[in-house]
Amino acid sequence: MKATKKAIGACAATAVLLGTMIATAPTTSADSMQGCSFPRVCFYLKEADYEASRPTASYKDVTKNYQNLGPRARGSFWVVNTRNDDRVSLRYTVKGSIQFVCLDPNHKFLFGGSGVVTGVRIETPAACP
Repeated sequence: MKATKKAIGACAATAVLLGTMIATAPTTSADSMQGCSFPRVCFYLKEADYEASRPTASYKDVTKNYQNLGPRARGSFWVVNTRNDDRVSLRYTVKGSIQFVCLDPNHKFLFGGSGVVTGVRIETPAACP
């Protein structure tokens, strides 16, 4: 009987220990990229802003239409998407012609002076078409 009580006690202690380990296990969460915290789409006006991990603007709301970018985002050098499940559509102009590019979750895009980004739309489908 003493052996049975010891075995039950050992099993109970093991169950408590396992429960504590599961409860205190770290949860999965997104990290930031280039200073852009999850779940945001960040804009960097200059290369130096990107290199310093210093976004000049960020957006986080899912929208049906494009949001026109303000002065701290319009014409950015880099765009970073830290969202895990949402793609980002970017509207930009090149020599007066309107263009669009899709950015997958957890990706970045370099405009680098090749176009002027003017709008952003965060969409719930994860993958770009």
